[in-house]
Amino acid sequence: MHPRFLLALTPLLFITAAHAVDCDNATTQGDMNQCAGQQYKAADKELNTLYQQITQRLKDSPDAKKLLVSAQRSWVAFRDAECKFSASGVEGGSVYPLIYSNCTTSLTKARVEALKTYLKCEEGDLSCPVPGA
Repeated sequence: MHPRFLLALTPLLFITAAHAVDCDNATTQGDMNQCAGQQYKAADKELNTLYQQITQRLKDSPDAKKLLVSAQRSWVAFRDAECKFSASGVEGGSVYPLIYSNCTTSLTKARVEALKTYLKCEEGDLSCPVPGA
């Protein structure tokens, strides 16, 4: 990159960093959209951590791991399609990112709870596909 281009971008970095949103008191649509996106990212991060823990426990069970991967891919496709449908009434509007992110956050948190259940299986529980730690 050309040094002048980098210098031109420098003020934008400071403006973005200086505009930290107080999500507890967000009042503009842009701020609410940003906060909803942050909530989804936090839920998705937790989901990915749990998913990795389960895949580690399934390392000696390639068939079960393959089933988990398939289930997770299907779940992601469902989540995305469901949230597109859920937010379709406001598509193109400024509130769309908020509605969509709230939906993805809600469904992701539900999936997080399901994965947590798999990680708490009792030894000998034949209805649980994930071995204990």
